[in-house]
Amino acid sequence: MKTAEILNKEKLTREDLLYLMNIENPEDINLIYEKAYEIKEREIGKKVFYRGLIEFSNNCIKDCSYCGIRKSSKNVERFFMSKEDILESAKWIYENNYGSLVLQSGERQDEEFTAFVEDVVKEIKNLSQGKLGITLSLGEQSKETYKRWFDAGAHRYLLRVETSNEELYKKIHPQDKKHDFDVRIRCLEDLRNTGYQVGTGVMIGLPGQTSEDLVEDILFYEKMDVDMIGMGPYIISDETPMGEEYRDKIMSKEKRVTLGLKMIALSRIYLKDINIAATTALQGLDPLGREKGLKAGANVLMPVTTKGEHRAKYQLYNDKPCIDDTAEQCKGCLAGRVKSVGDEIAYGEWGDSPHYIKRKSRS
Repeated sequence: MKTAEILNKEKLTREDLLYLMNIENPEDINLIYEKAYEIKEREIGKKVFYRGLIEFSNNCIKDCSYCGIRKSSKNVERFFMSKEDILESAKWIYENNYGSLVLQSGERQDEEFTAFVEDVVKEIKNLSQGKLGITLSLGEQSKETYKRWFDAGAHRYLLRVETSNEELYKKIHPQDKKHDFDVRIRCLEDLRNTGYQVGTGVMIGLPGQTSEDLVEDILFYEKMDVDMIGMGPYIISDETPMGEEYRDKIMSKEKRVTLGLKMIALSRIYLKDINIAATTALQGLDPLGREKGLKAGANVLMPVTTKGEHRAKYQLYNDKPCIDDTAEQCKGCLAGRVKSVGDEIAYGEWGDSPHYIKRKSRS
């Protein structure tokens, strides 16, 4: 009864969120998912927006302790797609009416990289006559770099904080100037001030992470006034410091999936009008993970369209799904997944976050 009473509140408190986060009764958990889906349907509609994902490079200057493409990884075959190959993928996304794409890579901050991305964004705008929405996920940059990319035509940016707990952040990153929590926060603020739709997200089920931490993550989303969220369960990557330390200590796949779905659902219930992705990591732990994510309140999918020869080289964690599929196969597979939950794909739409539209109207 208490669960239903809390879910009927217009605005949940920190204590409400913590109570719901700790629920283990399957019936009550389903009540949370149902409420989240109800709010999604009311605020967004039964639409799922596609973001064709182009992972164009796994070169990275960062050494995050959990990441499979970290700078120190010795057994990673490094790659950097040519502009022509990226544009070929972008053209496929445009011709298949996805509406939007994401350019993602390992992090670099040099001028050559900045200019390359700026040029690619302009070219994508040209080939699509301005019709393709462009999201970037390229890590921490200067405000000047963010503005160059924004002026070139990018309008959304995803920069995951990974955890809003500063002490936990320090535990999962090397302690040096390249891995500074305050810099990550400053970048999120710079992105918002530049004019981007701002996205962030966390890893769920990290060693040492508590229910309180996850609730604080949701409150952090509100505090940062984000427009979109991309988050998923933590999956170990071999040959990383965390992979080696926690291989036999990590919580079960089932628990991480449940926590991941709860985070989607509670973020939807609490924040209401943001965009939330059902990430590949969910499917990495549960074959039906992305469908469950949609039923728990997510409304964005990011089908991989990276050129086939490079897909297996961009693995941030073990056993990433879909690396052997073509873009065409991903398209058919995801269409079936969306249909199975009763949603529809919003082909040809940018799918801007309603939260962003309201935020812009206030400014």
